[in-house]
Amino acid sequence: MAWALDLDGVVWRGDEGVPGAAEAVRLLQDAGERVLFVTNNSGRRVVDTEEKLAGLGIDAQGSVVTSGRAAARLVAPGERVLGMCGPGCQEEMEARGAEVVSTGPADTVVVGFHEDFDYWGLTAAMKAVLGGARVLATNDDVTFPAHDGLRPGAGSLLAALVAATGVTPEKAGKPYGPMCDLVRELAGDDGTMVGDRPDTDGRFARALGWRWSLVLSGLVGPNDLPVDPEPDSVNVDLLAAVREHLG
Repeated sequence: MAWALDLDGVVWRGDEGVPGAAEAVRLLQDAGERVLFVTNNSGRRVVDTEEKLAGLGIDAQGSVVTSGRAAARLVAPGERVLGMCGPGCQEEMEARGAEVVSTGPADTVVVGFHEDFDYWGLTAAMKAVLGGARVLATNDDVTFPAHDGLRPGAGSLLAALVAATGVTPEKAGKPYGPMCDLVRELAGDDGTMVGDRPDTDGRFARALGWRWSLVLSGLVGPNDLPVDPEPDSVNVDLLAAVREHLG
């Protein structure tokens, strides 16, 4: 069976690993389970995510799936893409064969998480959209959990562009169809999604037809239960979820 593990709030919180997460991944891999790290954070390059996981003692080589990769599948080679996003998303667009620019006319404005979001970047994106570009969002998560609490996510940045233009964006990451298609191609029809966000990870699991395992190490705590969609299992963290599965 395949396992899709969210990162923020499941494997790590900011720069700090969730206790027991590395052991949980090793247990799954030793049991022969297919493990993917499926994240809506498109800001970081895949190689950097793999290195960060390696620093926590997790072998993720070739197993990181980002919303930037899902979004890139919706872009045609040769498209002019204005990247209101981070280096990870830009790298995926370039690998697809798109021309990534920071200003001027564009076919598509791609919005993803990036820490250097600013007024002039928003202005360039707005002008491109008003000039006819479509808006493609890697995801619409408004926040994500870090070691020091919640921080604004890509959905908050997307909201600024939507407010300025009135457009309805296409969305690529969890829980939407493009990410579902990508994960099915990589892992098949039978699996478990482990996450901390019912509105993202839970809906994604239901869209895939997979089991939905909620962990309480991120956005949702015990006082927030019950949640919708209802999880198939609830555990304090990833290690507890894996131990429950493996018996």
